Amino acid sequence: MTHSTEMNSANFNYELYFDLSPDLLCIAGYDGYFRKINPAVSKLLGYSMEELYARPINDFVYCADKRATDKAREELTRAKPLLHFENRYKTKSGEIVWLSWTSYPIESEKLIFAIAKNITHKKRLEADRSALLSQLSSSNNDLKQLTYTTSHDLRAPVNNVLAVLDMLDISKFTDEEAIELVKILKLSGEYLKESLDNYVDALSEKHQAHSRLEEVNLSETLNKVRKSIQSIVETSGTFIHADFSALNTIRFNRAYMESVFLNLMTNSIKYARSDRHPIIQVRSEKADGRALLIFSGNGLGFDMERVKDKIFGLRQKFHDHKESKGIGLYLVHNHITSLGGKIEVESEPNRGTTFTMSFKA
Repeated sequence: MTHSTEMNSANFNYELYFDLSPDLLCIAGYDGYFRKINPAVSKLLGYSMEELYARPINDFVYCADKRATDKAREELTRAKPLLHFENRYKTKSGEIVWLSWTSYPIESEKLIFAIAKNITHKKRLEADRSALLSQLSSSNNDLKQLTYTTSHDLRAPVNNVLAVLDMLDISKFTDEEAIELVKILKLSGEYLKESLDNYVDALSEKHQAHSRLEEVNLSETLNKVRKSIQSIVETSGTFIHADFSALNTIRFNRAYMESVFLNLMTNSIKYARSDRHPIIQVRSEKADGRALLIFSGNGLGFDMERVKDKIFGLRQKFHDHKESKGIGLYLVHNHITSLGGKIEVESEPNRGTTFTMSFKA
């Protein structure tokens, strides 16, 4: 094969590559006109080759991007390569497409060699993601407002109940069981009032900045929550075993920790197996520089293959129970993760559930 034949073959291969490439390939002059384009340009923009050669390139650029494109072209004429420059073009049918350009100027020839990729699909995905995040943010704000309003407005009737209980003179009671019930009601009411106050304060703090971090005593917090639901614990025959010998305090938010304990404990009792009393085990550990709180119950459990990522979703229910609202685990997850913690779940049907929560030490 002669040198001339080799050159002709090479030129043929170059032309074939140019014509068959799915990317947009073009050579443009410093004057702003296409000098050579491949069929992919015509196919995407919907114009014939003749139309694309006859008009300035900027005629095809989306109006909002013309100024930025002009500025980028000026940089190219100063012999500065252009990498991953994104702009929009308007097709002949009126559709807007996004292109990502990599361009190199050849100063001696006054030419620009460029390749573009169609990134319209990527941009649409980004727009959809932004819209979804905006929607989630709006929903989250609505939920926060609902929680704030509920916590605030419930305090009045709770205060009224406590006032009525204070008016009762239990010294005149002769029935020991009635006296005990009044004490339990008063204790529960006071805890509910304090919880509502804490929720309002925590929401206000979070609205202004981050919720306040403090050293939370695990034993005290658990005992406080246990007392608030003492009647439920006793009537259900629940046994609670706590071991905080490895770590008795965790840097967290006290109101959030009370909510975590309350929701996990009431869930363990609510979803207990009918053939055995609920057993709750809570312990703390230290591992890899993080504080761990491990909460286990011997209840109905979950089929993790079925529930997967839904377990912490809002209003997700996995058992048929009349009092199930699908909010407890959602709150637990949000309390933990909002302050930089993590929570993992291990569970099997009828073999109980273990929640492992990790916190920054």
